[in-house]
Amino acid sequence: MAVLYEKYSPPDKLYEQIKLLPDLPGVYQFVNTDDKIIYIGKAKNLKKRVSSYFNKNPDSAKLAVLVRKIYDIRHLIVETESDALLLENNLIKKHLPRYNVLLKDDKTFPWICVKNEAFPRIFATRKMIRDGSKYYGPYTSGRIWKSLIDVIRSTYKIRTCKLNLSKESIQTGKLKVCLEYHIGNCLGPCINKQTEEDYQEQLGQIEKILKGNTVEVIGIIKRQMQDLAANYQFEQAEGMKERIEILKQFQAKSTIVNTKIKDVDVFSVVSDGKAGYVNFLKVVNGAIIQTHSMELKKRLDETDEELLMLSIVEIRTRIQSDAKEILVSHHLQPFSDGLKLSVPQKGDKKTLVDLSTRNAKYFRLERQKQKIKHLPATRVSRKLEVLRKDLRMQELPSHIECFDNSNTQGSEPVAACVVFKNARPSKSDYRHFNIKTVTGADDFASMAEVIFRRYKRLLDENQDLPQLVIVDGGKGQLSAAMKSLEQLNLRGKMTLIGIAKRLEEIYFPNDKIPLYLDKNSESLKLIQQLRNEAHRFGIAHHRNRRTKGTILSELTKIEGIGEKTRDYLLTEFGSVERIAKSTQKELAEKIGPAKARVICDYFKQKRE
Repeated sequence: MAVLYEKYSPPDKLYEQIKLLPDLPGVYQFVNTDDKIIYIGKAKNLKKRVSSYFNKNPDSAKLAVLVRKIYDIRHLIVETESDALLLENNLIKKHLPRYNVLLKDDKTFPWICVKNEAFPRIFATRKMIRDGSKYYGPYTSGRIWKSLIDVIRSTYKIRTCKLNLSKESIQTGKLKVCLEYHIGNCLGPCINKQTEEDYQEQLGQIEKILKGNTVEVIGIIKRQMQDLAANYQFEQAEGMKERIEILKQFQAKSTIVNTKIKDVDVFSVVSDGKAGYVNFLKVVNGAIIQTHSMELKKRLDETDEELLMLSIVEIRTRIQSDAKEILVSHHLQPFSDGLKLSVPQKGDKKTLVDLSTRNAKYFRLERQKQKIKHLPATRVSRKLEVLRKDLRMQELPSHIECFDNSNTQGSEPVAACVVFKNARPSKSDYRHFNIKTVTGADDFASMAEVIFRRYKRLLDENQDLPQLVIVDGGKGQLSAAMKSLEQLNLRGKMTLIGIAKRLEEIYFPNDKIPLYLDKNSESLKLIQQLRNEAHRFGIAHHRNRRTKGTILSELTKIEGIGEKTRDYLLTEFGSVERIAKSTQKELAEKIGPAKARVICDYFKQKRE
C-alpha cells in the first residue's frame, strides 16, 4: 500500500502560472531555483495535468521532493497529443532532466520510407538511412502506420519486391514477375509492363497522403465502400469505413517533424503598444529540441522587425547556436555572411513558423493576464467608475458590448459584436453576424436586425445582459438599435449610446445634443478601443466572406462545372488562380478530359 505524503501548497507565483495555463495539448517543464530543468512531461490538457501535481497528496517520496523543488513552470503548446509525445521525447534527450528516468530511444517510433531507387518501394522502418530516401513520420500509433501501408498497397499498385529495377537490369530480360503481379497487386515494372512515368505518378499521389492530404484517397475508398454495400458485401464495406476513419485521424498527424529540416532556428514576434513577445524553436534533424519565450519592453516605439532582430542576436548568443538557416515571422535584412533568413510561405517550414507564432501569442496573453492580476484592484474599478459617471449610468459598466456594420456597396453585409468584461476584451464572447433580412447597403436596418437577434438570443438563453451597449454610428444607427430594444422590452434595462467617428460625439437616444468627452479621458479611450476592436473584427470577417464570394462567383460562371467539381478543384489546387494557370492535361488528371477542356476554354477566352 502506497504511503501518502503531505499535500504541498505552491507559492503564489506558481499558483498564478498554473491558473494561466491553456486547456490545450503540450509539453511542460519544471525548473528549479538554479534555472535547471528537473522534469519534462507531456499533457493532453496542460492546465489539468500540471494542476494535478499540487491538487493531491504525492504517493511517493520522490514525487514529493520533485514538487517542492519546482520554482518555475514553462510550457509549449502543440496541435495534438501525438505531437506532445514526440516533443517530450526530443526534449528529454536534449536536457536529460534528473527526474525523467525512462528515456525513449529513437527506435521507439517507426517511419514510413519512400526508398531512393528506381521504382521506389514504400515500407515501414525504425532505422533511418541517409541515402536520399524520404521518411515520413514518426508515428506514435502502430495502428495508424500499418493501416496507412495497407491502404496504400490496396489502392495503388506499388511493388513490394527487393529486385534491382534499374534500366540496365530490366533490359537484361532475366527478371521474372512474382505472385503479386499475378494476383493484381503489381503492374510488372520488372518486365516493362509499367513505365517509370506511370509509377512516379502513383507515387506522387501516395506522398500527398503521407503529407496529410488524404482527400483523394478517402474519396476512392468511399466509392469502394459504396460498391461493396451495393453488392451486399457489408462486412468488407465496414472494413472500408474503418479505413476512412483511420485516414481522417491521420489528417491531424504530427506537424513537428520533417527530416529534411536539418538544423534551423525559428523566431516569431507579436507585440502590443508596450512590449514585444518573442518565441524561439530550435529544430535539429527535423525535431524541436528546445523552446524559449521572452518579453522585450519597448522604449522608443520599436517595430516588430527591430524587436525580432534583437531577440535573434540575444537568444542565439545565449544558446551558442550556429544554425545557418533562420525562419522568421517578419522580413529582416541579413546581418551575417553565410546566414539564410527567410519567411516561409508554405510547407513544413511555414507550419513551424505558425506554431512559433501561436506560442508567442499565448505567451503575450499570459503576460497580459499576469499584469492585470497584479494591478491594484481599484484601478479597473476606477476606470469603470469614471465611465459610469461620464455616461450618467446607474450601474457600473463591467459588461460592455459594441456593434459595427461592414459591407462593400451592399455586397456581403455583415456585422460584428465585441464584448469587454471588466474593461478587458472577452474574445470568447465575440460574435459575427451575416445580415439576413436586409437587401443592399442599409446600415440602419442592418443594425436593427443585429441588435434584435443578439439580445433575443441572450433572453432566450437566460444569459446576463450588458450594462452598456455601444453602436458605431450616429443618430440613425442609434435610433434603429433602440427600436429593436423596445421590441424586446429592454428599454431602460441597459444604457445605449452611439459614437460618431467625425468628432467622436457620444449620442444618447432621443437626445439631439451629443456629449463630448475629453480626448485624453479614460472613458473616451475605452469607448474608442471598443469601437476600433469591433471595426477590426467585423472587417476581418467581411474580407473572408468577400474573398469566398469572389472565388465562388468566378467558378460558377463556367457552364457545365458543378458544385462538387468546383469544391474538388479548390481542394486540389488551392485557388482559382492556380486552376486558371493549370494545363488541360493537369486538369484532366483530376476531373477528366471533357470538363478540363471546358475550364481551359473559359480561362483562355477570358485572357483574350
